[in-house]
Amino acid sequence: MQQINVVAPRLPNATTQYNQQMVDELLNILRLYFNRLDNFTQLIGATGGGQYLSNPYGAFSSGQSQSTTANTATLMTLNTTDFSNGVSIASSKITVAAAGIYNLQFSAQIQNLDSAPQDMFIWLKQNGTDIPGSTGKVGIPARKSVGVPSYDIKGWNYFVSMAANDYIEIYWSPTIATLTIEFYAASGTPTKPSTQSVVATMSFVSALP
Repeated sequence: MQQINVVAPRLPNATTQYNQQMVDELLNILRLYFNRLDNFTQLIGATGGGQYLSNPYGAFSSGQSQSTTANTATLMTLNTTDFSNGVSIASSKITVAAAGIYNLQFSAQIQNLDSAPQDMFIWLKQNGTDIPGSTGKVGIPARKSVGVPSYDIKGWNYFVSMAANDYIEIYWSPTIATLTIEFYAASGTPTKPSTQSVVATMSFVSALP
């Protein structure tokens, strides 16, 4: 990446008498300085595509089906890093390197093989502690027929206040063991790519107030 430094120029000392040459030199220095400022703001702004902005972000997913026993707090696992810049995963902990307000978004591909509608609870923990108000209760329809499950994708987003090295985890608990979070391989007719069981992103929004 090209490095661009814009620093205040050293201006010439003023003379006691008006001096056209000194004024021309001063104006030329200021003109060059403001031209560099214009170029810099264009590069980081919309017209330059924001190519010199580098906010923290991370995008993660799971290529594994996930199951648990009924009414048990279970961690949603993440085993794939799709993109990462100052946000990382370790043992499914989404960890930030820098403090700030972050937007966490996630979704889960849920499957129900039971003959009755079932519920799933999803909530967040920060540094191992439940985040109050973060629980969502979702309902999944009964299976379509014996051996043919019902499917749904559930997801939402939260703003979270994070200190440096804080981490977030996503937990779930179904009302029955046949309610699972599924990975699906690529399939044909028409050809479709695989489906990750869980997808989660964490993006920097603002410095802490």
